[in-house]
Amino acid sequence: MASIDLIRNRRSVREYKDIPVSEEIIEEVLECASLAPTARNVQPWLIGAVTDRELLSELGAISDHGGFIADCAVCFAVFCLADEKYRLEDGCAATMNIIYACEAHNIGTCWVAGDKKAYAEDVRSLLQVPGEYTLISLVPAGYPAGKVAAKKPKRTSEISFRNLKK
Repeated sequence: MASIDLIRNRRSVREYKDIPVSEEIIEEVLECASLAPTARNVQPWLIGAVTDRELLSELGAISDHGGFIADCAVCFAVFCLADEKYRLEDGCAATMNIIYACEAHNIGTCWVAGDKKAYAEDVRSLLQVPGEYTLISLVPAGYPAGKVAAKKPKRTSEISFRNLKK
């Protein structure tokens, strides 16, 4: 799939088939996450891939809008060093790489917020991530369980500007 088509076709998926994602694909997705741009090349991330059904159910119960995590095949959890100045930017770049890598394999995802969420510490603790890291995002992933509907995006002219010198 061409990169531009991959971006144009991506949709948030909240319903998944009961089909596992292969270890090879999970490893490739994690590798793609590690290739994300990062300020000063700090690479402050620690990224988990949760496939255990019990842990997925607990993650779904902890998050305020991510109950569907319980039904995904794998949930990627992006953490970054809490003391790093650009942790949010770096973690979001890694999150997008995860989303696009999954999309390239026809695996649906949905970005679930982590940064500044009340449950962030509970997720960190549940996944036994060291205390110097903070949750940036959760990315449940799996094969879509049907046609994915999407709202029509705003027109480019509605969300962009150009600063042209005359």
